[in-house]
Amino acid sequence: MTMPPFHLAFPVDDIAEARHFYGEVMGCREGRSDTDWVDFDFYGHQLVAHCVKQAGGDPDAGANPVDGHQVPVPHFGVVLSMTEWQALADRLEGKVDFAIPPHIRFKGEPGEQATMFFRDPSGNALEIKAFADPSRLFAT
Repeated sequence: MTMPPFHLAFPVDDIAEARHFYGEVMGCREGRSDTDWVDFDFYGHQLVAHCVKQAGGDPDAGANPVDGHQVPVPHFGVVLSMTEWQALADRLEGKVDFAIPPHIRFKGEPGEQATMFFRDPSGNALEIKAFADPSRLFAT
């Protein structure tokens, strides 16, 4: 099955900060842009950062307990291969403050996965995850 690219438009406080974070820190290729927005290739998916007043929000606005951690809500992200996940975790070390550091969640259970949470400069929460067996993405 071929997965179609996902599109997400999200708020940021500063386009230059977004360009640096998603382009330099995350390593996403930049696509089209204008004064108040910029497209990024987020692992084949289209993210569009829009500069708007009061972007992001309160980092403590919402969280749910998941496997012993308080998961920020809302959040967005991507599911990578384990190799890509580890490479990104290594790349981000010392460049972001992890809300939930890279670790394996649900060890020994059907949904076992590698995960990490961090925020962009505007306060948007991201989760990057990976499965040793990608067919277990929706396992119960």
